[in-house]
Amino acid sequence: MIIVRKIIALAALFFALAVSAPSLAAKVGGKPAELQKWSFAGIFGTYDTNQLQRGFQVFKEVCATCHGARLLAFRNLVEPGGPEFSEEQIKLLASEFMIEDIEAEGGERPATLADNWPSPFASEIEAREANNGALPPDFSVLAKARGIYQPFPDWAFNYFTAYQEGGADYIYNLLTSYEDPPHGVEVSDGQEYNAFLGTGIAMMNPLMDDLVEYDDERLPRTVEQYAKDVAAFMYWLADPHLVSRKTIGLNVLIFLSILAILMYLVKRKIWANVKH
Repeated sequence: MIIVRKIIALAALFFALAVSAPSLAAKVGGKPAELQKWSFAGIFGTYDTNQLQRGFQVFKEVCATCHGARLLAFRNLVEPGGPEFSEEQIKLLASEFMIEDIEAEGGERPATLADNWPSPFASEIEAREANNGALPPDFSVLAKARGIYQPFPDWAFNYFTAYQEGGADYIYNLLTSYEDPPHGVEVSDGQEYNAFLGTGIAMMNPLMDDLVEYDDERLPRTVEQYAKDVAAFMYWLADPHLVSRKTIGLNVLIFLSILAILMYLVKRKIWANVKH
């Protein structure tokens, strides 16, 4: 009876969560998110090096004018599992930035691989003054701090599909949903309407077609392509060890499976001549 009661209680809780889900959607107010296909999705997913390089290009040329990435070191752009630029490329890139250093002549020096990505503003006050009072969020872990709303039963299937790309989907949908406000919706001065959020946003639309020139001319230079590439880069930025973690997890499962088979065979061998 106790087990039955627990099952009934769990079923009731599950039903209550499913019923309450639509009310959460009403509070958000935006249009449903369009889920994208990511190379790093699933238990066997890995980062696409070329996509990360393009995403970094969009970040550097567009986003970095307002947003920082204080946890990103220049050397991270060279390490395996990421954009994997050559060391010479990043050394040249780092030398374009000046870092404050009291021990250097003149109080500053060119950045090196060991330095972190410099902030575009000297202080929070300066950042707010340049953005109509809004503080641009740091990009370091933003893709892990955001997520999308999924109604029942979609979110229940995530336990089986290992879906964890909500942050990347959030960023993509945010960047591709700048529209004119619908009739009857007013947006405050200094803001633009974003259909995904269902409200105004202080960040002006940062992307437009043909804004960034990719080396690969076969790729479309569209807002959707830019948004997907920079979203993938930001997800790597927030979870740079995703590939190695998945590899370790798979190796552990293989090891445990082999160990289970060996233990079963040992048990059969030991008890083979024992009468039951």
